[in-house]
Amino acid sequence: MMGSDSSQRGGCGWSRRLIVLFLTMVATTLQVHAWIPSTKLVHSRSLGLGTNGYRSSCLKLDSSKRSALKMSSNIGFVGLGIMGEGMAARLLSEGIAGQSAEAPLVVWNRTGSKCDALKEKFPDKFVEIKATAKEVVEACGVTYSILSTPEASRAVFEGEDGVLAGVSDGKSIVDCATLAESDMKRMNDAVVAKGGRFLEAPVSGSKAPAHMGALIFLCAGSQDLFNEIVNNGLNAMGKASHFFNTEVGYGTRAKLVVNSLMGTMMAAFGEGLALAEAVGLDGTKMVEVIGQGAIQSPVYSLKGPKMLKGDHAPNFPLKHAHKDMALASDMAKAAGVEYSVMDQAEAIFRQAREDSELNLADEDFSAVFEEIKKKSA
Repeated sequence: MMGSDSSQRGGCGWSRRLIVLFLTMVATTLQVHAWIPSTKLVHSRSLGLGTNGYRSSCLKLDSSKRSALKMSSNIGFVGLGIMGEGMAARLLSEGIAGQSAEAPLVVWNRTGSKCDALKEKFPDKFVEIKATAKEVVEACGVTYSILSTPEASRAVFEGEDGVLAGVSDGKSIVDCATLAESDMKRMNDAVVAKGGRFLEAPVSGSKAPAHMGALIFLCAGSQDLFNEIVNNGLNAMGKASHFFNTEVGYGTRAKLVVNSLMGTMMAAFGEGLALAEAVGLDGTKMVEVIGQGAIQSPVYSLKGPKMLKGDHAPNFPLKHAHKDMALASDMAKAAGVEYSVMDQAEAIFRQAREDSELNLADEDFSAVFEEIKKKSA
């Protein structure tokens, strides 16, 4: 009996060992299979898919990522004028675009030689020149645009081979020009109607800040688009970016307030310098004095010495400054705001722009000083 009990106990012991070994192998196998895709399994469960949904969810995610990469690999730039040239250069120099043949900076300009000049300036970057604005938009996920006047902007946007013609589902347009609010709203509606996204992003700043990456972006429209590019595009071209509203128009309103005030400051500064010199004061000394007090401004310190020498090489052309001031005056009238000081400054700029004798329209906006001196003689 004892032998029988002993053998039975031995048999049971081996059986238990075999069962334990089998369970250990199964557990180890399950752990290995569970460990390999553990992160993705957790992700699929968090989506409420369970483990059965793992493969299909990953295929969907991979597919969407491939589409996103295909859509956003290229960045486009339309308009390489006084402002656009510097802005596009910053996208290249700061590594936002043009780092590989697969992700070039794609450009177009009405004067093609400016595209060639940009490409020559960055021989180590990848710049692709297109024949039309439409082709730029078609090749890119995000396209920046900045044209000098409402007329030029409309022609390039609405033309047969223009920006809008290239817009399709998922395309994004960032317009950095200073236009009328109605222009921005019209462009937004047209882009959105074709399945695209639109960001109104006029810039505060001129030629030098554009080249230095020190512009200020005043934005409205697609907040998702703004969030995507604020630290991956706008930050390369500007020192600050502000988002005002999801309704297009607020960026333009902010820009017109800023530029109208700046033009009024310049007109007042010009009159102050003209008075100082007329009563025998040294203009250079007065620029120094103004720079030391509460009314000091970078505009005065940068422009003053050049104005006294008659140097008005254009950084912000007078005709463009007047265009913005006129738009601001119209906006003030529509809003029922007392704007007589600003309106008077706008009138002085208009006279300077239309002065065929002095021919100041294409000079820097500081050239309003010449119109003031002419009227003071």
